[in-house]
Amino acid sequence: MSSTSLSSLNFSTISTKFPLFPHSYTPPISLQNNNKRRELSLVFVASIPYEPTNEEDYLEKYLSGHGVTFQEIGNNSIAKMSLENGSTANLMLPNGLITSYKARMWHGGTMELLQTSVSAGEDDRPIIQGGVSLAFRFGNDDEIPWSPSSWSVHSITGTPQDSVKVELISIHPENKVEVRHIISLQEDGLSSQLIVSNSKISSIQLMGSIISHLTVSTPEATFAYGLEGSNFFRMPMFLSEFSIIPPDSGRSRYGSLRLTDDVGLRAFFPGWGAKDEKSNEIHLESAEEIENEETENYKNLTDQMSGIYTSAPRDFTIIDRGRRNSVSVLRNGFDELYMFSPGSSHEMYGMYSYVCVGQSALLQPIILSPGDVWTGEQHLHNPNL
Repeated sequence: MSSTSLSSLNFSTISTKFPLFPHSYTPPISLQNNNKRRELSLVFVASIPYEPTNEEDYLEKYLSGHGVTFQEIGNNSIAKMSLENGSTANLMLPNGLITSYKARMWHGGTMELLQTSVSAGEDDRPIIQGGVSLAFRFGNDDEIPWSPSSWSVHSITGTPQDSVKVELISIHPENKVEVRHIISLQEDGLSSQLIVSNSKISSIQLMGSIISHLTVSTPEATFAYGLEGSNFFRMPMFLSEFSIIPPDSGRSRYGSLRLTDDVGLRAFFPGWGAKDEKSNEIHLESAEEIENEETENYKNLTDQMSGIYTSAPRDFTIIDRGRRNSVSVLRNGFDELYMFSPGSSHEMYGMYSYVCVGQSALLQPIILSPGDVWTGEQHLHNPNL
């Protein structure tokens, strides 16, 4: 499978489906399948303009403004959020993946802060990985877990002079759980807020993480500042649908686990474990055996690492001396911080030059009682202005 960045794509023909399209009535605005299949190049997934269709005109008429414009990519759509200071963010629909965040810098220009890649999958369909995504599951012991994977635009507010906000919504098939994802682009940051409402007559568990791929020059020139004294557990690499997976990530003694792996999810309690390739079983290790305390306040990310911090401060900073920039990562509502670094054995400024951070509930689920509403948030703050 070949890989490339969003700014340098091969002309491979793909066909995609976009099952969402806005109605003209009051939000929530659902999106319907237009039953069209188009052939287009992977180049279009990046930023190449094309002739608008009726569907795009409809999006522009009823949803654009407030600093947000829409562009159709085959049967998918990209919402571009823009501020007058030059900061932008791109949001793909219906999967809700944030593929780009270009922030205003001290030198007057902008810099891309997210790592995103596009590769050709089966039938030359694009596989888009990286960026900022949600990887969560909801349920209890008596039912099949549900994961929000298709999102509708609920509302758009704000102004290009100050901040713009896009609110997405995903609802359980039986209308028992409602999840809202509010993406806010501000002059000095990008926020992802998650609001979960439980309408069931029983409690539900929320497990998973907000996954953010922060692009860096190389982990060797990258440091995590502010985590000294935090307890953490060395864990497998947490894989989601949009994870960028380094080729050597499977060498860890803890292997890797996916959110869709029910056996692996059971291993979250009390700890994760390594997978036996012969027996295809997960062997648990107690949390006490792998608990550590961070001793470095200016932690160099040269070595490959994967872990969950359970007592980290509400904010810390990723500093990249190669690109001369930094990103402060703040969280609310979540008690855990997931962090993964591929290490510095890969090409500088290449696909695997990133640090993955996530506000998470992986070791301990978040419990929502009947009628509860829970809110969690990640804010990527840009201190480089």
